[in-house]
Amino acid sequence: MRQPDLDVIVVGSGPNGLAAAVTLARAGLRVRVYERADQAGGGVSTRELTLPGFLHDVCSAVHPLAFESRFFREFGLARRVEFATPDLSFAQPLDHGRAALAYRDLDRTREGLGVDGAAYDALMRPLVERVEEVAEFTGSPLVRVPRGIRTPVTFGLRALEQGSRLWNARFREELAPALLTGVAAHTILPQPSLAAAAAGLALGTYAHARGWPIPIGGSQAITDAMIADLRAHGGELVLDHEVASLDELPPARVTMLDVTPRALVAIAGARMPSRYRRAMESFRYGGAVAKVDFALSEPVPWQNPAVREAGTVHVGGTRDEVAHSENEVNAGRLPDRPYVLVSQPTLVDPSRAPAGRHTLWTYTHVPAGSSADRAEAVIRQIERYAPGFRDTIIGRHSRTAVDVERHNPNYPGGDIAAGAPSLWQLIRRPVISPEPWRTPMPGVYLASASVAPGPGVHGLTGWYAALSALRHEFGTRALPDLSP
Repeated sequence: MRQPDLDVIVVGSGPNGLAAAVTLARAGLRVRVYERADQAGGGVSTRELTLPGFLHDVCSAVHPLAFESRFFREFGLARRVEFATPDLSFAQPLDHGRAALAYRDLDRTREGLGVDGAAYDALMRPLVERVEEVAEFTGSPLVRVPRGIRTPVTFGLRALEQGSRLWNARFREELAPALLTGVAAHTILPQPSLAAAAAGLALGTYAHARGWPIPIGGSQAITDAMIADLRAHGGELVLDHEVASLDELPPARVTMLDVTPRALVAIAGARMPSRYRRAMESFRYGGAVAKVDFALSEPVPWQNPAVREAGTVHVGGTRDEVAHSENEVNAGRLPDRPYVLVSQPTLVDPSRAPAGRHTLWTYTHVPAGSSADRAEAVIRQIERYAPGFRDTIIGRHSRTAVDVERHNPNYPGGDIAAGAPSLWQLIRRPVISPEPWRTPMPGVYLASASVAPGPGVHGLTGWYAALSALRHEFGTRALPDLSP
């Protein structure tokens, strides 16, 4: 019998699909990647969206896991891509010119939080001092037994506190609580909740350890580095090729699918066992985003000058205000004063705009499937803390949640987490298994953000799926060398 020309087919060129492809190509296998779009990268891509010469990140812009993900450390991402890491990781402006500031330097952060500085330090320092253990614990399937118990217990107790109505017990003022809720709100989950608190604590830990890096030239630089390595080891990339069925693919020993469970059901068709199909169909998707990109004539005129140095700004006010906004979204309503995620990468990377001009990246949360254009709501909320912002806008590009899914079907209803990141669904993502990437269909693996360890630009899902395939399909437990 003639052997197939390919060992591995990967469907989808997001960070997880490419991580799987790179790992398997480094193992000496013949790999081909199919991508439906005309540009690789999925959520890790950069395009001109507003005006000529203004480069905007299509989805992810700031990368807290670029230095913490074990896959990226093995891959040597920091040696392949140039990053700028702001000293001020994130900021949260409040009314009357106040702001909560999260510096990489935890001591400096403590000093700026007033009477709550010591309490914030006591919450975060034990995690920051064990950042690699935090990254390993949170970047692994939750059904696996951790190698040590100290860090998971320390982390878990803090998540229980900040994920419950006890979240204000250690604080007396507004700055520190706002800082914590602003980062926890990345999850589009109810506030407070255990899963949101856990994600916020992990992201906060990375902010105070090595910072939140921004890739020079745009997030596309991360994708380009992985594609270059794939091709250097014999792999292929095919763009503008949508895969609607497994039956369309050429023969290969392994098929890696960087798609959601919903898409997997459609692509697999009759090949999928009924019990597994029911598990995939019961997978729940979460809240959504509306995205607005701006071309600016000058930097955002934040009322508090310190905020102007932040790599990321969480706009939404106090802890109570952010919680109300996020809980409105989870109740299916559009808040009048939304929480807005903001980044102005041209502060550290002027190459992304014509001289003297700036790009601004913003997300706000909306109910899944919303067709509401939130550009005006975003502008009003930024104006609240940056009077005159509207006058700096020379171009804008707005996407509703419906548009977000239309651009990338891996975001059902505009859910950029590719599945609700609730605690139960982080355990069951998408099934309860020590190897959730492996499907009951021979040689077929699921390698998307819908699978453990979940959302984020970390490449870990693809890496884990590739290592599982190497064990089960090719009989090797050796970790391929991914170094540059």
